[in-house]
Amino acid sequence: MDLFIQCLSVFQKGGPTMYLILLCSLIVVGIGVERHLYYRAAKTDMNGFIERLAPAVQARDWGAAGEICRQAGGVAGAVAAQGIECLRNDVYHLESVLEGEASLAAAGLKENLNHLSAIVTVAPLLGLLGTVIGMIGSFSVLNIKHGQPMAITGGVGEALVATASGLCVAILSMVVYSYFAHLLDRNVNHIERVCTLLIKQVKRDNSHETA
Repeated sequence: MDLFIQCLSVFQKGGPTMYLILLCSLIVVGIGVERHLYYRAAKTDMNGFIERLAPAVQARDWGAAGEICRQAGGVAGAVAAQGIECLRNDVYHLESVLEGEASLAAAGLKENLNHLSAIVTVAPLLGLLGTVIGMIGSFSVLNIKHGQPMAITGGVGEALVATASGLCVAILSMVVYSYFAHLLDRNVNHIERVCTLLIKQVKRDNSHETA
């Protein structure tokens, strides 16, 4: 209880911009939870996925290939399933279909990451603004009491709370952003691998037809 009261006291000393910094921190936590759930659902079990899918595609066993994609799940499995459906129906614009599906999948994976990037920049600025406002108040002639030289330095110390809070939120946001950016790159790599496999199969079929 004492710790909560001390934290509340420090928060209040940071000034009005602390509420905006708190809002930023809540947004970061909210996005972190939402993205964690999204990426967990979008995860593809790549353990042997390509190795099992390649023979089925080469044998044009679309039923088995579709089942392999269903078992793998995630965004890469979904994109591969759409490509296999095109091959099953002899659709010749496979590359366009895969490009569109991959773009939609990537857009879903990137959603809200720009907000984290923005908070990395905004949070320190809000902290700096809070500090400037606090220092203006500290150096105000009306706030300087005769015989109390520590009034100014104490006010500056309280004003720096906002800057420290803004930097902490920015660091948190940067860590969360970096983590999900890594997951984004990994998922995009998985999508590219399955698209390359299917496109190679189409080119192989075309070369056999023209031979």
